[in-house]
Amino acid sequence: MATSASIARVIGEEVLDSRGNPTVQVTVVLDDDSLAHATVPSGASTGESEAIELRDGDRQRYGGKGVLNAVRHVNELIGPALMGLLADDQWRIDAVLIELDGTDFKSRLGANATLGASLACARAAAQACRLPLFRYLGGDEARVLPTPMLTVMDGGIHGNDGPDLQEFMLVPVGAPTFREALRFGVETYHALRDLLVERHTSTNVGDEGGFVPALSSNRAALDLVMQAIERAGYRPGEDISLAIDFAATGLWRDGRYRLSREGRDYSADEMVGLCREWGEQYPLVSVEDPLRDNDWGGYAQLTRELGDRMQIAGDDLFVSNRPFLVKGIAQGCCNCVVIKPNQVGTVTETLNTARMALAAGYSCMVAHRSGETEDTSIADLAVALNCGQIKAGAPARGERVAKYNRLLTIEARLGERAQYAGRAAFQRRR
Repeated sequence: MATSASIARVIGEEVLDSRGNPTVQVTVVLDDDSLAHATVPSGASTGESEAIELRDGDRQRYGGKGVLNAVRHVNELIGPALMGLLADDQWRIDAVLIELDGTDFKSRLGANATLGASLACARAAAQACRLPLFRYLGGDEARVLPTPMLTVMDGGIHGNDGPDLQEFMLVPVGAPTFREALRFGVETYHALRDLLVERHTSTNVGDEGGFVPALSSNRAALDLVMQAIERAGYRPGEDISLAIDFAATGLWRDGRYRLSREGRDYSADEMVGLCREWGEQYPLVSVEDPLRDNDWGGYAQLTRELGDRMQIAGDDLFVSNRPFLVKGIAQGCCNCVVIKPNQVGTVTETLNTARMALAAGYSCMVAHRSGETEDTSIADLAVALNCGQIKAGAPARGERVAKYNRLLTIEARLGERAQYAGRAAFQRRR
């Protein structure tokens, strides 16, 4: 379904994300008076080749994290360039944004400016077409509800007093529907809180809503999550499996990976061995960024050795960028690509990377950022791609729960046509 509505105005504003840092919000108004907003998230744990998030650097405002320059680019450069374009011509809109920026990593306008405009245009066009965003982006075949990867413990840069590793996640592979999968996760999350209370351990939460307990080791964190699954009445590996985001670049010190809670330094080979060991001892279906973000040879080795038994997800390695994905495919690195729209800066580039990955036999995990907003676009994106996986944080904190609630709405709207990915999302294809 097409619309003849064209872009009348593009308005940028500075608002706050879930960590209280400034971010960019863009409103697009069409000539039929349809309008839509998009708010751009921000990551704390970032790959070195991500598109540039433009910050002002003025220490007198928000410690230098203001985004008034990015907002100015939306209002003074992007708005005039997009005015008059058909709202549903997403490819052309994004081509204009890419040409207007003119750099490889959006360093002129800022990916926070270009993504805000790109996504707001998509939302406005969907509204003008009277379509939900997932249907507008994915067509009539968009019907797969993703298996959620629910963060229950935060560590690393997301939870400084917690484990070394950044995220410990529940994966409700055995649920029959998304609604039931979310219930499995919520009940286990609360069971974990009860266990922490019994141990007189902190139940404070990190950036993404996971608990941040001071435990003796990362293995202790895995053991505690296993206990929580059983206390909630579920079977580890049958009803609920586990996933870990190592964020290993942040562990890299002087040529080794430093896991302070383990009291050890690890080589790349030893990190591969640790993944193997944990995969044998726990129902671990996915490991994300278990090596630093430029260790292509290490990822190729890891994928050869473990790719047939677990998902090896590349986030910092690929940064949702097609050229890096092409390199990864050629070298046999990973079997899953993490998809984050603000890593590339437009809707079209995001879709192109994800579709290339899926065509090459990789799985795709649509993911949030540590500095999130109430914007629920990634929920629609996951369904639009039929990719079967989403990582949106804990079943707590409004900016995380908003994504899960949106998926509940989508599932209800699809009715009998809805398919829940479940365990099939983690079947090895490479």
